[in-house]
Amino acid sequence: MQGFGNRSWFAGVTLAFVLVIAGCSTPRGPAPVEDRGTMTRAPAATVPGGPPITTDANGRPLAGIENYGKPGYYAVRPGDTIRRIGAETGQRWQDIVRWNNLDNPDLIEVGQVLRVIPPTGSGTAVAAAPATPSEGAVTKPVPPQPVVVPSTPSSGATKPSAPVTASPASPASGGSGDEDVGWIWPASGSLIAGFDESKNKGYDIAGKAGDPVLAAADGRVVYAGAGLRGYGNLIILKHNNTYLTAYAHNQTLLVKEDQSVQKGQKIAEMGNSDADRVKLHFEIRRQGKPVDPSRYLPSR
Repeated sequence: MQGFGNRSWFAGVTLAFVLVIAGCSTPRGPAPVEDRGTMTRAPAATVPGGPPITTDANGRPLAGIENYGKPGYYAVRPGDTIRRIGAETGQRWQDIVRWNNLDNPDLIEVGQVLRVIPPTGSGTAVAAAPATPSEGAVTKPVPPQPVVVPSTPSSGATKPSAPVTASPASPASGGSGDEDVGWIWPASGSLIAGFDESKNKGYDIAGKAGDPVLAAADGRVVYAGAGLRGYGNLIILKHNNTYLTAYAHNQTLLVKEDQSVQKGQKIAEMGNSDADRVKLHFEIRRQGKPVDPSRYLPSR
C-alpha cells in the first residue's frame, strides 16, 4: 500500500508539472492592432448607437474633425493617399496639399478630414492652379486650365464635394451649363456589362487590345496612373464642376495629369490591366457619385 501511495503521489506531481508547462507554452493571440485614428467615411457607424469617433488613440482631436460631413470635405479612409483622394474628388493632389497646409502629403491619418474644394471668399478663386510655395501665390497668373474652377464669383457649392456628401444624380437638377456636356461613347465596342449601382459602377465595353479609348467630352486630366486598386491603368477626366469620367483597365495611357483634352481625342489604348479580359470600364460621376451612363450617352 505504501508503494501504491508513492506511485499515486508521483503521478499527481507529474500531471501538475505537465499542466504548468502546457499553460506556459499555449500560443497567445496577436496583440490588438491600435489604429491612430479609427473614423472612416461614416464614423458614427464605427460605434453602433454612439457618437462619431473624433480623437485618435492618444486622445488628440483628429485634424479637421470640425468639418466632418460638410460639403467639400473628405474623411480619410484606410488605404487612402493624397493622389487617390485627388482622383476620387477630381482635384489636383497638389492643391489638396496646399488647401490643407500639409507639411508632408505622405502623412495623413485615417479619420483626418481634408478640404477638397478651393477655399472661397478670400481671393482664392484660382485655387486649382498649380501649387506654389507661398499661400499668396493665388494672386499670380496661372497657366490655362480650361475646366478647372469657373472665373465667375458664383457660390462654391457647385464645386465637387467628397463622396460623403455627393447628391443623387439628376440631370435636371444641374445648374448653369454644367449639364450641357455633349457626351459621346468612349469606345466603339459592344456593351458587355451595364450599370448596376451595387455591382458595376459604369459600363464595360468590349474590344481588342490596343483599340482606341476616346475622351467622352472636353475636359482636363486629373488622374493618370495605376494607383487605384481594381481599375488598372486609369484615366479620370474633369469636364466641369459637376462631371468626371473614368476610363479603366487600359493597356497604354496617352495623356498626362493636368493635360487638356478634347471630345473624341484618343487618350488611351484598351487593355486588360487589373481585369479578366480586354475591355474598357467607363464611369460617369456626377458630383463624385457614379451614375448610369445610359442617361447621358447618345443612343447607337
